[in-house]
Amino acid sequence: MKLTEEEQKILSGSEGETKAKIMRTLVEFGDLFGATEFVPVSTCGHLVTSFGIGLLKPVYRIMDEIIGAGLKTPYPFTVDPRPIDYKNVKCGLLNKLIFSKVMYSKQKEYEAQLSKIGLKNKNAFTCACYLEEVGNTPKYGDILSWAESSAVVFANSVLGARCNRNSGMLDIFGALIGKVPKFGLLTDEGRKADFVVEVRTSKLPEAQILGSAIGMRVMEKVPYVVGLDKFLGNELNDNTIAYLKDFGAATASNGAVGLYHIENLTPEAKKFKTKLLKENVERYIIDDEELERVYQSYPIMWKKKDQKPSLCFIGCPHLSFSQLVKWTENLETALRESGRKKVKVRTIMTSAPDVVERFKKTESYKKLIGYGVKISSICPLMFTNNPIAGGKPIITNSNKLRTYSKARYFKDEDILKIISGVKE
Repeated sequence: MKLTEEEQKILSGSEGETKAKIMRTLVEFGDLFGATEFVPVSTCGHLVTSFGIGLLKPVYRIMDEIIGAGLKTPYPFTVDPRPIDYKNVKCGLLNKLIFSKVMYSKQKEYEAQLSKIGLKNKNAFTCACYLEEVGNTPKYGDILSWAESSAVVFANSVLGARCNRNSGMLDIFGALIGKVPKFGLLTDEGRKADFVVEVRTSKLPEAQILGSAIGMRVMEKVPYVVGLDKFLGNELNDNTIAYLKDFGAATASNGAVGLYHIENLTPEAKKFKTKLLKENVERYIIDDEELERVYQSYPIMWKKKDQKPSLCFIGCPHLSFSQLVKWTENLETALRESGRKKVKVRTIMTSAPDVVERFKKTESYKKLIGYGVKISSICPLMFTNNPIAGGKPIITNSNKLRTYSKARYFKDEDILKIISGVKE
């Protein structure tokens, strides 16, 4: 990498040994991927490591060193959701002991460390930091130092910001230095599409299944999706943002997609059109039959496949405000059809703390709570990532949660039937 005089001085220790070590790490990271230079970070960071796992001793040691050196991020940052919420996501005594004494024993101390180096506020724990209520919404062309696959792919694709799929700690380092190595999705060439995906379905595909199909096929490459705009239109609004949020999370978790383009809809596709296509692009056709094939391929990880579910998680990534309202409306209809007043399956809907605060001021909130649904800002993935909670029959409409846990995936319409009692 070519370093400026200022960057070389930092590397040489002019601003302290800790900052020099951070810079050295970023330089070696950039060299590994053929980066040419550093580019300035232009807005708030987002960190993937939000959980105080006791075994992550090197993380806490590094954080203490950063704090001791007096380093803080130039911009405040957000961070992924907390792993526990005993008030809204109750668990047995043994499970609680494992969480508090073993798995997440450093949660309180780690959050205090985050606050000292630039955490935005106590509500800044969400995987959907880009939602309007949260306020960490990058602009077109912004350079980011983020980790969290679903947030990175949304920022790149829907907002037109630029960020590589970083890992934990590299997101902190880039945010602290205020610069990141220029390679991959930070370059014009790296944002061009390797795949053209043709959507030929008879109706709007389930976002989670379409994203899953594309992710598993293209892996880390960049897809250019045609035919989806006939269902979604050509303007970004609450509905399309919610759809693309869930679609992108599935491409990123079922594959390793960091950027996608939707013809006539996402900003770079509207601006550059087919100029975004590389030569000799591969093609992938998705019709109703292909979507069903993908859906039927998902394994059932439960010990007993015919078990009745004991828990349902909806919102991975976190639900938007409009999604919370829509789920309330749909659940009201489903419960009326089943003749029930409350959900049959313990149901947790998750959303960002700031979104939840807004939602609490609505009539929809009162209705949803009245139906027996709990609303939390927990990370469903981190909650289920242990033998006790993860061993229970959990259902979800999240392909990300299905991929990283033993939760069983169902389409939205089937989830509604199951939790409302329509589907006996």
